[in-house]
Amino acid sequence: MKSLCLVTVGVLAMTLLIASISLLVAHVFQTVVDLQVKQGTVLKNGTETFEAWEDPPPPVYMQFYFFNVTNPLEVLQGASPLVEEIGPYTYREYRPRVHVQFLDNGTKVSALNPKTYVFEPQKSVGDPAVDLIRTVNIPAVTAMEWTRSTPLQFATEVLLLLYQESLFTVRSVHELLWGYRDRLLSTIHVLHPEIDPVFGLFSKMNGTDDGEYVFLSGETNYLNFSRIVEWKGKESLSWWTTEACNMINGTDGTSFHPLISKDENIYIFSSDFCRSLFLVYDSSGAVAGVPTYRFVPSSMVFANTTVNPDNAGFCIPPGNCPGTGVLNVSICKQGAPIFLSAPHFYQADPKFVEDVQGMHPRKEYHETFLDINPLTGLVLRAAKRMQINVHIRKLPEFFETGNIRTLVFPVMYINESVLIDEASASKLRHVLLEASVVTGIPFVIMALGIVFGIVFTVLACRARGISEESTEEERSPLIRT
Repeated sequence: MKSLCLVTVGVLAMTLLIASISLLVAHVFQTVVDLQVKQGTVLKNGTETFEAWEDPPPPVYMQFYFFNVTNPLEVLQGASPLVEEIGPYTYREYRPRVHVQFLDNGTKVSALNPKTYVFEPQKSVGDPAVDLIRTVNIPAVTAMEWTRSTPLQFATEVLLLLYQESLFTVRSVHELLWGYRDRLLSTIHVLHPEIDPVFGLFSKMNGTDDGEYVFLSGETNYLNFSRIVEWKGKESLSWWTTEACNMINGTDGTSFHPLISKDENIYIFSSDFCRSLFLVYDSSGAVAGVPTYRFVPSSMVFANTTVNPDNAGFCIPPGNCPGTGVLNVSICKQGAPIFLSAPHFYQADPKFVEDVQGMHPRKEYHETFLDINPLTGLVLRAAKRMQINVHIRKLPEFFETGNIRTLVFPVMYINESVLIDEASASKLRHVLLEASVVTGIPFVIMALGIVFGIVFTVLACRARGISEESTEEERSPLIRT
């Protein structure tokens, strides 16, 4: 009977160990969890995934920082600009998706994404309606670039003199952001109605959307979850000179497919940048107790053409490339000489930093990043940081430009950030705990196998010890003399 129990314990221990190793090698329970995540990450009416996608619960904040020019007269005489950063002016951003429609048997979803901004005085340095900023007169610079070497050149110069416009202007933060009626643009509007008489860096962007998007729901392939396939009724862009540069790749940056690995590139389409870009794995961490992978823009995205020849398609006109870290988007900004970069020209060619006094690029303040939970693909923390610059130069046809040097002049930058709220984080931690319990079953089985193995060893040793014990009579010779 004892031998039978001993054998049973030994067989059980061996069976449990073999089963646990087999389950770990085959990733059975991990596969079950992955399958559940894939099936749950689909844009389908009535699901939590769809509700979170339609109206994201974590609060989004938009912070605006301006560069105030302190030596405008010296700049016109050829000196380096001296700027001081003023901000933030913080707004709470509301961005629900509206007019949502399911297409092609639920495999696609169309929606508009209007954004509304509400000022947050407690998170700001001042009153945007009162605080004044001296910066580049973008309408005047744009008008000069439009009309130079054209029959309208003389008329533009007359208007500049009549309205006493100069290369720099002083406006309130509110005017620079949300718009003001510019006299020069108003006059041009009479002859060219397509020219908006109101100028503002975010004019007509409060309470409005940037066009209709069509997303893939992830129904047929989890890797396609929320991937953009159309914007404004088109499957590609038309601004750039190559097919690759005109591609619309990735999501809008608010959601991603589940089961993200460190080796993959994360693609995002941004209408602000007028292009798609990709991010690469940077580091691992945790947000609100949830594990995350941090992804940051690849250095290849804004590299010069000697480093990344594919970027030649973003050079407008062809061959006119501004340099590493800067993107000329004038072609999609009604011809205004707008150049985009990271704040303070972070990771840009050092010449841009050296040209302007007051630039202090720092990774922790000026880098764009996404902290994503790799299992679910949810964004837990993110910061989209972008600087708006104006390309200015001496134009002999207009005396307003004086002897100014050719510069990519910083005007302002934004920090659009989001951090998961505690309610959402708690729910996510619960989901991840359930997943870890399921994937930990093989280790529980292995532990039981080890315990039974120890029991078997102890019983075996005891049995052997008992069999070795004997009496003096048993130890005496069988044949006695």
